[in-house]
Amino acid sequence: MSRSRIPRFYQLSVSERIALLEQRGVLSTDAAAQLTGGTSALDVAAADRLIENVIGVFSLPMGLGLNFQINGQDYLVPMVVEEPSIVAAVSSTARLVRQAGGFTSVADEPLLIGQIQVVDVTDPERARADLLARGDELVHLANSGHPNMVARGGGARGIEVFLRGATAQNGVLLVVHLLVDTRDAMGANLVNSMCERLAPLVEEISGGRVFLRILSNLTDRALVRARAVIPSALLETADYPGVRVRDGIVLANEFAAMDPYRATTHNKGIMNGIDAVALATGNDWRAIEAAAHAYAGRGDGYGPLTTWSVNGSGDLVGELTMPLKVGTVGGQVESNPAVRLAHTILGVSSAPELAEVMAAVGLAQNLAALKALSTNGIQHGHMRLHARAVAAAAGASGARFEEVVEMLIADGEIKVWKARQIIQALDGGSECDPAARSAATDAEARPAASVAPTAPHPAPSAAPAPSAPGPDAHLGYGKIILLGEHSVVYGYHAIAAPIGLSVRAQVTRQASLRAPVIADWDSDGSVREPLRADLSHRVAALIASRLGVSAAGVRVDVFSHLPRASGLGASAAFAVAVIRAVADSFQLTISDAEVSSLAFECEQIVHGTPSGIDNTVATFGRSVLFQKTDAPGGHTIRDIFTPHPIPIVIGLSGVESLTAQTVGLVRTAWQRNPTRYDAIFSQIDGLVLAGVDALRRGDVAELGELMNINQGLLNALQVSSPEIEALVAIARRAGALGAKLTGGGGGGAMIAIAEPGGTEPIMAAMRSAGYTTYLTEIR
Repeated sequence: MSRSRIPRFYQLSVSERIALLEQRGVLSTDAAAQLTGGTSALDVAAADRLIENVIGVFSLPMGLGLNFQINGQDYLVPMVVEEPSIVAAVSSTARLVRQAGGFTSVADEPLLIGQIQVVDVTDPERARADLLARGDELVHLANSGHPNMVARGGGARGIEVFLRGATAQNGVLLVVHLLVDTRDAMGANLVNSMCERLAPLVEEISGGRVFLRILSNLTDRALVRARAVIPSALLETADYPGVRVRDGIVLANEFAAMDPYRATTHNKGIMNGIDAVALATGNDWRAIEAAAHAYAGRGDGYGPLTTWSVNGSGDLVGELTMPLKVGTVGGQVESNPAVRLAHTILGVSSAPELAEVMAAVGLAQNLAALKALSTNGIQHGHMRLHARAVAAAAGASGARFEEVVEMLIADGEIKVWKARQIIQALDGGSECDPAARSAATDAEARPAASVAPTAPHPAPSAAPAPSAPGPDAHLGYGKIILLGEHSVVYGYHAIAAPIGLSVRAQVTRQASLRAPVIADWDSDGSVREPLRADLSHRVAALIASRLGVSAAGVRVDVFSHLPRASGLGASAAFAVAVIRAVADSFQLTISDAEVSSLAFECEQIVHGTPSGIDNTVATFGRSVLFQKTDAPGGHTIRDIFTPHPIPIVIGLSGVESLTAQTVGLVRTAWQRNPTRYDAIFSQIDGLVLAGVDALRRGDVAELGELMNINQGLLNALQVSSPEIEALVAIARRAGALGAKLTGGGGGGAMIAIAEPGGTEPIMAAMRSAGYTTYLTEIR
């Protein structure tokens, strides 16, 4: 019998649910009696021993997340939360993922960081070196006061020393990090006491003065990674085909990757699930929240904790990575009978196992929200649960409760005043007066269930391609060239913009591999260019050589949402993603400028004489005015900003764009007659500079005209194709203000510009003609 699958559990009464759990052996007779009799709750006397100034005990509902299969094992997941829909959503999503094989989840070693702040250091560099040299001595001293923890396999593991810059009055700030394995304990008191113990010796070695000695709640040495792979067929609903749901989820995730306002709500949804399990298991949800949001804000901007992509088989792949340091032993667990019951039901044997379960719950909650937003909207799924909360707030009870709920849903006005009106009518009374309705409406300024606005549906058959997010550790971004193809190779200007279609890479080390393996990217045998298997391995070998690491034993998994051989910068995005992933795997520090420079070398392998624009946009992920120069650095870039987003339709011709070939053909023609071709390049350059002004003004009509003229000049360079010309003509007939090829040409992709609201007819016309379309925007 499956432990976590309990069909129709929600239809049972609370007492029936408890009896069923006892029957299945999940609860002992005593535990079932505690829940039935209400004695599992914390009593006032016990609460008075936990915090100060106690006046009572505040209670919250505890429910069970069902259907979870994680690392091949079933879990019933206790969740403490007051918000409707959370438990139902994760249970439904867990069932979906279960059909696809369940979640995989892996937690790191449970390390906490203790920080020792040192000021008034005479020679910071010497102090840092001396502290590191005596690291073993410091670790031994830290462990000497905690022999029981060491005996359990935990204790201090090592130190790190950082110089954080000058303080206002106390010289350079030196910070010692003590890395401590706290095993199954939360470990705050342990780490703090170790830092206190080390303070005198740290002062002696550094010659400085120790000030603060405190743990850090940024637990990025205790990461957990959850993953789910779901065939698109399982995502199908009555109203939406599975592929459309899949692509909508990816698009919704890209919104969070682009926009910190959306990313905040996106991550809040993840934490809805994780916090609920943290509360049930007696863990410090405030510390977990702080760590999660700090981790989401690492790097150049705040982003989502999850990624959703499509693999080579067309499956939806979801991954969550976040810091999650939790405990399964200690005072918080032992002091609360409800927490002890929750641990009994969950059945985890260690803190890392608990973290793995919590991460799977967070990923499930995120999938549930994105799936709802991408289809009927989140309000549709919340309706009944919201109605139940409103009915309860209005005082409905007993047999009448369900009747009030059904009448609220049927009416569509799910408000407290309406519920009270229904109750009065059922009781034979009159309708509530306007004053009562006004008071009830005021009271609903904060409704029982928060409901997000309905998200717009993705356009049918349109793949998502929003503008790109900020740089990420393992991402390379696709691009469009708005104006300036080919002339940019000869030192003229070009305007390029990122798109949210990207390539992500992940590196794992496998000692058994004698040569590097590049998975997923090479597996598509239908794509011969721009990156054949031999080219991808040459690129990987160059990256390993430049980074000073061995390529042997390295497996690179490439997850691409970017069409290849399309003129959208796939090879540069591949190189950037692999560089970042390899550097991260070998714990190398590499700047974005260094990433871009190395990616340019990779582009030389693939394209021969690249301009440098693809690797620049793939790395930095922002709209730029680019010019190749002979100066140090090889180019100049200037950011371009628009007063409002400008929508762009991308159309794929279905013919491979072989950039190396078209660049070579133009170079041959230029060498035969440089004067003629420099004149064409100069005209294109004038269009580009005028385009910069149009973008800054947000003048879409002017920009469209410049694109049309640019397309004529690209035709003069003979880099267009019959398919591109057909797409350009379709776009213009459907109302595009401008349309042209983008990238190397000879096939590949084209772009069309329209006023906001004018993109759908263009996309529909292209799709009707059998072409694939994407929608993006310039910001």
